[in-house]
Amino acid sequence: MSRRLPLLLSAALAAAALGVVPAAHASPAAPPAAASPAVKAAAAGSQPYASYWYPGTILTWDPSTDPDARFNRSRVPLQPRTSDPSLAANPNARAGEGKIASLVSFAPTSNNPSQGSADPNYYAFGYWQYVDKLVFWGGSAGEGLILAPNPTVIDAAHRNGVKVYGTVFFPPAAYGGQLQWVRDFVQKSGDRYPVADKLVQAAQYYGFDGWFINQETGGGDQALAGQLRDLMQYTKARSGGTDFMWYDAMTTSGAVDWQNALTTANSPFLQDGSKRTSDSMFLNFGWTPSGLDSSRTLARQLGRSEYELYSGIDTEANGSNTSVDWNTLFPAGQPHTTSLGLYRPEWTWKSATDRNDFYAKDSRYWVGANADPSNTNLSDSWPGLASYVAESSPVTAKPFVTNFDTGQGDFYNAGGTRVATGGWNNLSLQDVPPTYRWVVDSDGSRLTPSVDFTDAYQGGSSLRLTGTLDSANTVRLYQTSLPVAADTRLSMVVKTPGAGPTKLKAAVSFTDAPDSFTTLDVGADTGTGWERHTLDLSPYAGRTIAQIGLRAEGSDPAYDVRIGRLAVYDGSVEAPAAPAGLTVLGASDVVAGASQSLRLSWTAAPGGNVHHYEVYRRNADGTRTFLGATPNDAYFVGKLDRAGGEDSTVVDVEAVSTTYGRSAAASTTVAWTAAPSGSNLALNRPATASGQCNAGEGPAKAVNGSVNGGTSDKWCTLTSAKWLQVDLGSAKQLSKFVVKHASAGGESASYNTRDFSIQVRSNATDPWTTVANVTGNTAGVTTHGVNVSARYVRLVVTKPTQNSDPAARIYEFEAWSK
Repeated sequence: MSRRLPLLLSAALAAAALGVVPAAHASPAAPPAAASPAVKAAAAGSQPYASYWYPGTILTWDPSTDPDARFNRSRVPLQPRTSDPSLAANPNARAGEGKIASLVSFAPTSNNPSQGSADPNYYAFGYWQYVDKLVFWGGSAGEGLILAPNPTVIDAAHRNGVKVYGTVFFPPAAYGGQLQWVRDFVQKSGDRYPVADKLVQAAQYYGFDGWFINQETGGGDQALAGQLRDLMQYTKARSGGTDFMWYDAMTTSGAVDWQNALTTANSPFLQDGSKRTSDSMFLNFGWTPSGLDSSRTLARQLGRSEYELYSGIDTEANGSNTSVDWNTLFPAGQPHTTSLGLYRPEWTWKSATDRNDFYAKDSRYWVGANADPSNTNLSDSWPGLASYVAESSPVTAKPFVTNFDTGQGDFYNAGGTRVATGGWNNLSLQDVPPTYRWVVDSDGSRLTPSVDFTDAYQGGSSLRLTGTLDSANTVRLYQTSLPVAADTRLSMVVKTPGAGPTKLKAAVSFTDAPDSFTTLDVGADTGTGWERHTLDLSPYAGRTIAQIGLRAEGSDPAYDVRIGRLAVYDGSVEAPAAPAGLTVLGASDVVAGASQSLRLSWTAAPGGNVHHYEVYRRNADGTRTFLGATPNDAYFVGKLDRAGGEDSTVVDVEAVSTTYGRSAAASTTVAWTAAPSGSNLALNRPATASGQCNAGEGPAKAVNGSVNGGTSDKWCTLTSAKWLQVDLGSAKQLSKFVVKHASAGGESASYNTRDFSIQVRSNATDPWTTVANVTGNTAGVTTHGVNVSARYVRLVVTKPTQNSDPAARIYEFEAWSK
């Protein structure tokens, strides 16, 4: 029957938007084996990518010979969660009933960096408390059908107690699908299913939880359908720890015929008599009240829970503007009918104009129009998912530490010190987000909590409380289950605009009175920097913490406090043992003689108390520059810059404990074998400009060789025409220009120059020649190769930022010789 191809069409559109080959335009022939990561030979220091395969090529995959495999391992175990019904933010939300599965495309199937990248523009999802399962969505006929999640997503999900599934995707023939791929998938060898064995191996080696099976290739028969059912049953019997979620497409007849319900035509893919085939089923989007009612009845008859059925809604195109029959799924005053399956909630990011817009849309999607999960409107067409599904929390064991790091940022701080500038994303570093975003109780003006990307104690963000303080404000942050011992401490690192009382208290409740907060005064700050305050919880030994929050009390018309760390731990901050055996597995030139990428590995520190490892380069002045971090024992450094003409660079790796103590460093030396490639001829040369924002932000700041002097260490202008010109003194042969935009100096990436051009001329009377023209830039540092001779060089800015801000901000404009 002719009908919509629900998941496939969305996948093809997504692939096109992300710049990959959509299934609809893929060649029907399988690519040669050399195209598969299973057999590729990586360059010595090249970028590792997440794994993807075809049924034939996964058979040749071996982690011992795949050079990218060790970079794709998650080291974060799945955490247990708690969900106390009495602590649900929303009175309508229910714990222990309907759950949420989320199908998310974080990146294209191919060329998805294993461990984050130097781009802050990323779907840094932060509402894990409402999600039960996450499907790492992707796959296409032109790239690969079997997609393993990358470790950053697994790390973040597991830290929040959320299972992660890879995707097995068989598209229809019209979109490049081949029935032979399905037959290859279920091929047997004796009593074994070799592809299924590889699915288990990949899940166990990489550290994720199972697979989403999406079989939409038509032309099958009853025998083929039975083989798919048998493969899943075989896998469950051989490896009970590998989950399957089945998509409602293929039926037991072999036809692709979406049921939009659990029926006798698809139920054997969930439960086949006494045999458990899959762990859950994603029901297609066309469900009806009667269909979900009968689905619930049939699930119970099969001995399965109706909450193992995830009724799908497609939000890829319209997000929180999608029309949904909420009352059928979650009827008022009655048990939930089924669970909920979300298709493509990353609409909140893909449709956003900037980071602030993403955070606003994500809040609207998950907690409703009031940005408060306790205050939603059920009559709204999209009341927010917090209206129905109660929060779960992984904060069930000590130590618990959060730096309010979202896993993305425009700089990186360590212990309050700026150790790297420029944008980044790495969900492996994301802390457990607050359970309640945001619930503030006040009899007067409500303070506004927010994630602040302008300052951090550790990572790229912190928690900020601002507003008029005219009565006590209690901010609920985390639901927990943390037993208090005689040596339990609660520690906070805060920053205030001036010395004096912080007007801030830690607020904790206990399981014997979960709604009643006990407060502990943080005290006063001595200055304007980050300061640690440690509070003794020993008077409450023997009780269990149910909630952690903050209370602000006093009077302040412009209250402003940042919280950079909140921790609950026993004893003292623990320094871990050091890693050992730091080795450069390979290096590749980024710019010959000036920068290179590295693949590093080391032996994990003993003791089991390591949260992650941080990688640094040592600088000549005794400081260090942060290169990245991972919970793994291998890391890819995308760019190590040579400092001047140094012959070698020392790279350190240190372990950071679960209480954020630091080990001694393991070190290795990286040699520079090529001569330095040229010099920056614009450095400290005479510069003129169309104007400047402030007296200290003139054009000389863009050629002073520094981006670390604070946010005034830049050229800034608000003139209608925006240009910066440098006189090199005489005509010079140039090989490249480097422009360091706002985020290179620590400002928001939303201020990075979007559209600009670079022009040159040899004499003051010559016309300008454009040698580089850039539109749509988002990066903090851009490099533009040229082969030209010029005395005068000019940067012309046509769109200064990613939004409507009118100021151009350039921290450095460099012109390099050959």
